[in-house]
Order: sequence, then C-alpha cells, then structure tokens
Amino acid sequence: MNTKNILITGGAGFVGSQMALSIKNKYPKYELFVLDNLKRRGSELNIPRLKAANIHFIHGDIRNKEDFDGLPVIDCIIEASAEPSVLAGIDSTPDYLINTNLNGTINCLNFASKNKSDFIFLSTSRIYPIETIENINYTEAETRFEIAAPQSTKGFSQKGISEDFPLDNYRSLYGTTKLASELFIQEYKQFFGLKTVINRCGVLTGPWQMGKIDQGVVVLWLAKHFWNQQLSYIGYGGKGKQVRDMLHTADLFRLIDWQIHHIDDINGEIFNVGGGREISLSLKEMTALCEEITGNKIPIKEVPENRTADIRIYITDNSKVTEKTGWEPQISPKQIFSEIYDWMKENEQQLAGILK
Repeated sequence: MNTKNILITGGAGFVGSQMALSIKNKYPKYELFVLDNLKRRGSELNIPRLKAANIHFIHGDIRNKEDFDGLPVIDCIIEASAEPSVLAGIDSTPDYLINTNLNGTINCLNFASKNKSDFIFLSTSRIYPIETIENINYTEAETRFEIAAPQSTKGFSQKGISEDFPLDNYRSLYGTTKLASELFIQEYKQFFGLKTVINRCGVLTGPWQMGKIDQGVVVLWLAKHFWNQQLSYIGYGGKGKQVRDMLHTADLFRLIDWQIHHIDDINGEIFNVGGGREISLSLKEMTALCEEITGNKIPIKEVPENRTADIRIYITDNSKVTEKTGWEPQISPKQIFSEIYDWMKENEQQLAGILK
C-alpha cells in the first residue's frame, strides 16, 4: 500500500486524536499531521500520546490560513475540528463558532483544493431541524421515549432518521454552521474536483473524551457517578427518558479507514453515522448502567423544563452507509461505559481536575 500523508484538523481533540492514533497504529508508514489550537480543556493531554506515536503536532488554528503554510502535500484531510457545543453562540456571541465551524472549514477546503487532497468531513446529526424532530410521533415506555409506528415524516422510521429527513426549519447555530459547511463542500467537489465524503455523526464517545453537559454527555454521566457528584434530568418532565444513540470512536475509525481507501466508490456521498437503535440509551438507562459499573448511586435532580435546543430522541438510521460500505457499529453501550470507567480509574488523578 502506498504511503499517505494525512492531515487531521482538530487532531488533538477527542475524535481527531483517536482517529490519528488509530490510523498510525494500523498504518505505521503513513505520515500523520494534526493541527489543533488546544482551546478545549483536556486537549493538551493528548499531545504526549500523539508525539509518542510519531504523529506530527502543529499548534495552529484553522481560522488562520497561514497556519497551513509549511505543511507538505497532503493526500487526505479529515476535517474533525469544531466548536462542538450545541449551545454555542446562543448564550454568547457566535463569532468564534462561525469563524471556526464555517470559515475554518472553508480554509481547509482551499488547502485541499490547492493540494488536490481527498476530503472527509465530520459533520453532525444536529443539522436536522429541532422542531421537525420534536413533532414526530413517540410513545413513552417505562425507561425511555420510543419511536412510534407508522410515521408520516419523510426520512423517519422506527430505524431512526435517514439522510432524506427534511432540512427546512431551525436547528441551532452550531448545526447551521455544519450544514453550511456541507453546502460549501458540495460546491468544492463540483467546481474544483475534490473527492469528498460527509459523515453526519450522532453522539461520539469513548475513553479520552472530556465530557461536558452540552457535549460529551456519556463521559459526563459516568464521571459524575465515578466521583459521587450530582446530576439532573433536565426537560421532558424531568424523568430522564430522552434517548440518544452513541458511537464508540473505534467503530467510527473502522468507517473512516474504509473511506480513506475507497473514496472513489463514495465520492460526493453524505452518510448518517451513529449507533442506531441497538446502541442507544435514555438518560435513565445510562444512570442504571453507571450504577452497575461504578457501584455508586448519586442524587439526580428532576428539572421538568426543557433546555434550549434540546430534543426528545435522536436515533441514526445507518441503512445507507451500511449498504454503500458494509460498515455497521459493533461496540455495545455496556462495553462503551466499561471502557470509559477503566480509563477514568487508570487516570483518576490526571482527570479529576477536568472531569470532576
């Protein structure tokens, strides 16, 4: 196999660093370059791991075109940089969000166009409109909300949300910046001949994620149990029945690996990528799993009022990506939580200042 030069933007962040390390481990002759501004707390912990794997770290920012200078010719760019909070720009100025998630992506596209690099974009399930998701039919079970059958909304079934789901309506400023980036990617493919693929990812998780309330809920939930702290069920009556599917970064890597080496077969495609119905949990179910794994039972406050930009349920319909690539998620919720717990236990002192 030919040696490849691969650039991962946001490469010291959770997803970017996991992709970089996984690629280098499988393909040691590949040259991996990661670009990151280290804005997110905890990213700095990944620098020694990257350097130990002989991955080139560049302290730079995709908002600055000059920070791409000095890079060699790149065969493939994995655009994993983002301001990842769904609440970004809503409770503060949206400037950083827009400059990073949109203008930064355009800088990456210009660099890709100059190099004729393949372009793999990590987008988000949050490009789908909130109100449309909230208005689909649900039932309420003992521990979770369930998708009712049948559904009249296009692109929605008991399998979850597919790529045909309507895009009209509002979605959050975060989701809008990612959707706008998708549109630019399609233009660059058409007019500059880039080979591209877009992955609309649901909740991504696993060890080395620095979880917060607005991004990284799986790690946050386990961390609060691990350190015996308090949590809240916020919204939808405060019962913790909201549901998300989740995807381990090792499962995501298997897909990205395939895409890097088969991009001609999927050039221009857009995929929904997530855990699907089988790898989904409600907050209440997450609590039960955390109690089982940690042995700790913590106080959980019930807050009935909904948060801004929240949704009742999101489950990915992976039918298209499975049909086109053969990929399916494999790692179960219990394995995901167990791996995160082992990571916390092994690095407890180092992580306490960030996650506690």
